[in-house]
Amino acid sequence: MLTNLDLTELVDFRRELHRHPELSGEEVETARRIADALQGLSPSRIVTGLGGHGVAAVFESGMDGPTVLFRAELDALPIEERNDISWCSLNPGKSHVCGHDGHMTMLLALGRLISRQPVARGRVVLMFQPAEEDGSGARAVVSDPAFQGIQPDWAFAIHVEPGRPFGYVATRPGLINCASMGLRIGLSGKTAHAADPGDGLSPARAVAELIPALEALGQDGPLDDDFRLVTITHARIGEPTFGVSPGEAEIYATLRTASDAQMQGLEASARQLAISVAQDAGLGVAFDVRDNFAASVNDPDAYDVAKTAMEALGVPFGDVGVPMRASEDFGVFGRNAKAAMLCLGPGEDHAALHNPDYDFPDDLIPIGSAIFERIARDLLGSA
Repeated sequence: MLTNLDLTELVDFRRELHRHPELSGEEVETARRIADALQGLSPSRIVTGLGGHGVAAVFESGMDGPTVLFRAELDALPIEERNDISWCSLNPGKSHVCGHDGHMTMLLALGRLISRQPVARGRVVLMFQPAEEDGSGARAVVSDPAFQGIQPDWAFAIHVEPGRPFGYVATRPGLINCASMGLRIGLSGKTAHAADPGDGLSPARAVAELIPALEALGQDGPLDDDFRLVTITHARIGEPTFGVSPGEAEIYATLRTASDAQMQGLEASARQLAISVAQDAGLGVAFDVRDNFAASVNDPDAYDVAKTAMEALGVPFGDVGVPMRASEDFGVFGRNAKAAMLCLGPGEDHAALHNPDYDFPDDLIPIGSAIFERIARDLLGSA
């Protein structure tokens, strides 16, 4: 159990992380702070530089058994914070308004508990993942050769999710977070003087045709196995001027599905549509994929483990608000492990994620770490 001193120190640490947010792929100082804090917990080893700036602490029992990984995220968002708190972000245009500072602190709290009472078998891995917000970090971590030495059998994560009662956990077996992909479509033609547009090749009509056609590939509907959604988030034709007929354009489309297999089909359809329209218009076409998130799907066995832990602790839980259309870069860890994501409520009226007035509620730290610890004890016992 965490002591009052633990909680005071952990809250102070969380707020220090909050003051110094770093964006995806830039988490140098955040990773250093985490590694320094982990040193004091005397893990068997600390692995740094995983998939970029990722950090993992490994607590070995010395006995055969499964590897149980608990994940948090290092990165922050490119959002200017607007909070009247003494620990407000000191980095202009950057902020921890997605709760990652709290997630990291819950993992450090778990580390304190495991350090004081080791597990009886197997090992615990505390994984601090980089670049969650752009969907690149988990793939980079699991592809890193150093990760193969700590490949987990089980993986668990907690993400704070406003809109749920304080301390309530939303989860279920099966889909939790949709797969999503940002697809940039670039169209190239030829500029001309606006007085003689026929001398060039404008992509304007192709863009006008593509936008509704892309949206028609995945329209709003129930979040079932066949769910497909295409959202146009940005479009640009040429430059903001009156004297030039444009010669190039781009469209940003976010593709969203209930499974990775469905995403492959939707991406293929979107690309083929853009190629067809471009060819008919005599335009060149190019693609760029960004913010590529795998679906996060709870393994039934991992869900049962989490359910048993929450029942033992008296933590209220259910499936309110899940599955979600929003994406989360945790699903990749579940491809080779039994994984479960838990969505922890900060209060129904708490500020929404990615809002400039969001801040992580410190009173969630002991709740999240207790759930993690009970999962670890149920799977690995206590020495």
